[in-house]
Order: sequence, then structure tokens, then C-alpha cells
Amino acid sequence: MTTTRRVKTAVAAAGISSFALLYAPQPVLPQLAAQYHLDPGGAALAVSVATGSLAIAVLPIAALSEVVGRRPVIVTSVVASVVFGLLLPLMPTYPALLVLRALQGIAIAGFPGVAAAYLAERLGRAGVAAAVGAMIAGNTVGGMLGRLSAGFSAGPLGWRGALYVVAGIGAVCAAITVVTLPPGTARGKVRLKAVVNGLVTAVRRPVLLAQYAVALLAMGSFVALYNAAGFRLTGDPLNLSPAIASLVFLAYATGSVSSAAAGRLVARVGRRRAVIGSLLLMAAGAALTLPDSLPLVIAGFLVLTCAFFAAHAVANGWAAADAPEDARGQVGGMYTATYYLGSSIGGAAGANVDGDAGWGWLIALVAIWLLLAAAAVGAGTRISTEHRELVPS
Repeated sequence: MTTTRRVKTAVAAAGISSFALLYAPQPVLPQLAAQYHLDPGGAALAVSVATGSLAIAVLPIAALSEVVGRRPVIVTSVVASVVFGLLLPLMPTYPALLVLRALQGIAIAGFPGVAAAYLAERLGRAGVAAAVGAMIAGNTVGGMLGRLSAGFSAGPLGWRGALYVVAGIGAVCAAITVVTLPPGTARGKVRLKAVVNGLVTAVRRPVLLAQYAVALLAMGSFVALYNAAGFRLTGDPLNLSPAIASLVFLAYATGSVSSAAAGRLVARVGRRRAVIGSLLLMAAGAALTLPDSLPLVIAGFLVLTCAFFAAHAVANGWAAADAPEDARGQVGGMYTATYYLGSSIGGAAGANVDGDAGWGWLIALVAIWLLLAAAAVGAGTRISTEHRELVPS
């Protein structure tokens, strides 16, 4: 196996493990709500606590990777997240489960926060776009596989058994990562001042800030809708069983295709149009879910998911490619932090809005977030272009 194929295999397996574990509770939120007498917002904390702790931890871990190297951080991340996944069903109370989910989120942070920087260093600027697409495709498969496994296992095994099934999948994928992930590039001595300077650079460039806005608002919209999907599909008037309702996560298959094809989309229309077009398509997909028609709801989630992963793949690859060499880890950390901050805040807010005001108001909120993200991309790229024109060559 060539080095490039080993890298792609390893990060794809790490993505499957990490994302299967991170979102495993999502399809069993109605069961958690029933057992612990929670409203949708309270049940959604099982997802939001993990993504929130991930968002908080990702920048310190990205900075740590500047010192100890990318590979040790990625390997530690996938192994520790599986260990926490195996312990999760043993928690006796819901608060204890939330504490362990927070620790699992911190553990998972080591992979998404470091992976893009690892790929840029290992494969170079020319190869990073395709590799990031492959990585996000793996993330997509992991999210779909974990959710479907949990959704179908919850019936015969209960939600605890369902989480064990997902942890077993994560363990297999983590083992593949440990065996196949090549060492990172050699790193010289890194000083704290250089790490801080890299972080300052990561938050000063408008074009990078635009990508962080996409991560925050698009991911918030995406998770808000999927957190509430189980309640919409199993409640009136659709009244599907939990196993059938979990089939909505098959929409992730479209995401693996669109993220892998993101490089071709950029080559055809450019990064700016690709991201803005994908965000607007997300809003259209969300609007399709408004009628109480199962075919339209399914079509809406298919369009939404395909468009989201296209936007994410382009924005993530854009940030990695435009990151200065001395700030790759910090840029990757900032992108990932805003991505999971969006997941945590958006996921919790979406579940609360759906529970208190209904699905229509949730769609309206999501549409506003997506339009703001599109506006940020337009403004950020315009400012960057004007700046380059003003700077003498």
C-alpha cells in the first residue's frame, strides 16, 4: 500500500470511529427522553455536551500537536474515545452519562482538530483537497453507520446495548488507524510564542474567518435538524417506529458522495460559488421538510445532507490550503472549534425551538443561520481580494 493510500485509509477509519461515537446517542434521544423524563432539549444534551466539550478542547489539543506531533495526538484520540464509548452504557444516571460524554468529546477532539494539518504536512498543498474530501467521506460514513447501528439496535437491545454496538464498530476502526497511520513529518523545536502567533494569524484573515462562519452556522443548522428529526418522525402525524425513523440517516450516503466530489466542484465553479451555492441548497432542502408528507421530508433531508457535506468539505479544505505554514494547526483547531461549537449550540437550540414552537419555526431559524453564513463568505472573500489588490507585489 502506498503512503498516500495508507494516509487516506487511516484518516477515513479514524473519521468513521470518531463520528460514529460522537453522534451515537442521536437516534436514541426519544428513548433517553422517555427513560429519564426529559423534554427534547434535555435529551439533546447527550449530543450537545460532547460536541461542546470537543469545541472547547480542540484548540489546546491542536496547540499540543505543534509540540508532540500530529500522529500521537490522533492515535491517542481514537483509542481514548473508544474506551469512553465502552464505559458509557454502564453509567447509572443521566448526569453521570453527560459527564462521561463530555470526557468523550474531549478525547474525540484530537482527531478532527489535527487531521487537516496532518494531511497538509504529509501530502502537501496539492494533495490536501482530495485527502480532506476522503477524510470527510469517512466522517460521513461514520456518522451514518453509528446512527443506523444505534437506531436498529435500540429496539432489541435497548439504548445501552445500542451504544455498545457502536463502541464495537469504533474499536475496529481505531485499530485500523493505529496500524496504518504513517508518522507525521519531522518537526523542529516549537516555542510557545510561535504557537500564540499562529493563533493570532488564524483569527486575523477575513477569508479564514468566513470559513469559520460556515463551520459554525452550517453545522449548527445541520445538527439542529437531525437532533429534532427523531421527534418529528416518531411523533404526530408521521408516527414512525424508532427503527424506521433511523433510516433518515441513510441520507448521509449522499454526503459521502458530495464531500468526495467537492474538489471537482471547486475546479468547475470556484470555492466562493461552491460554498455559497451549497449553503443556499441546504436552506432549500430544509424547506422541503415543512409539509407533513413523508416523501417530501425524506427528499428534504437528502438535499440538506448532500449540500451540507459539500459546503463543509470545500470550507475545510479552503481553510487548510490558505492557512500559513506556521499556523496550520491553529487554523485547523479554529475551524474544528467553531464547527463543534455550532453543533453544540445549534443542536441544543434547535431541539428547544422544535419542542417549544414546532418544526416550522426551527426551519425559519435554520434558514436565517444559513443566509448569514453565505453572507459571511461573500464578505470575507471580497475583503481578502481587495486587500491583495492594495498590497504592492
